[in-house]
Amino acid sequence: MQREEKQLEASLDALLSQVADLKNSLGSFIYKLENEYDRLTWPSVLDSFALLSGQLNTLNKVLKHEKTPLFRNQVIIPLVLSPDRDEDLMRQTEGRVPVFSHEVVPDHLRTKPDPEVEEQEKQLTTDAARIGADAAQKQIQSLNKMCSNLLEKISKEERESESGGLRPNKQTFNPADTNALVAAVAFGKGLSNWRPSGSSGPGQPGQPGAGTILAGASGLQQVQMAGAPSQQQPMLSGVQMAQAGQPGKMPSGIKTNIKSASMHPYQRL
Repeated sequence: MQREEKQLEASLDALLSQVADLKNSLGSFIYKLENEYDRLTWPSVLDSFALLSGQLNTLNKVLKHEKTPLFRNQVIIPLVLSPDRDEDLMRQTEGRVPVFSHEVVPDHLRTKPDPEVEEQEKQLTTDAARIGADAAQKQIQSLNKMCSNLLEKISKEERESESGGLRPNKQTFNPADTNALVAAVAFGKGLSNWRPSGSSGPGQPGQPGAGTILAGASGLQQVQMAGAPSQQQPMLSGVQMAQAGQPGKMPSGIKTNIKSASMHPYQRL
């Protein structure tokens, strides 16, 4: 009898030690989530989950060990119930249970779920028993197919996003041409300083006067007249005579080359 009690105490001590380690790991992880969420990285979260998973596996090994007695066969009976504050209980429970009264005993010493939860479990078990094996297999296959399609879509989206991020964007413009165009519009860089002779005023220094322009134009028209067909000369001479016969107008020194309508360069076909 004493041997069994010692073995039970040793198992409880080992179990309490594993539970304390698990509680500390959970507390540390919760603290990180609440206070260090801005600096928390995904590898750190995975490390915390791996630590918790390892501690849970160790706890299950302790419970399944051959030297560990079956705790389900042990019965806990409350000897004293008091509505007064218990400091020793507060210290052992780290302030979670201040009193050990009739209100908290059913919650802390319950070995079965709540009646509402137990009723729901029974209802689910009854509904599951009504479904035949073939119908259950079809539902399982349908659910597996839906999950597979969903996973395939998620994987496809991940691959497309990764490939889109790795593939460089195709350049649709030439930076050198853009810079040259901006410099030309804003600062006139690369533009020629040549201006037509007719755009300058007669009084600007260094520019030819109106007489020079008229003389050059007259000479140009004379050259065109020299190479023009002979049948156009009577028409031109008639225009010159009409201009000379008009009262109040000075005869123009520029001869106009007027072509007939049949020679219009933009004649419609």
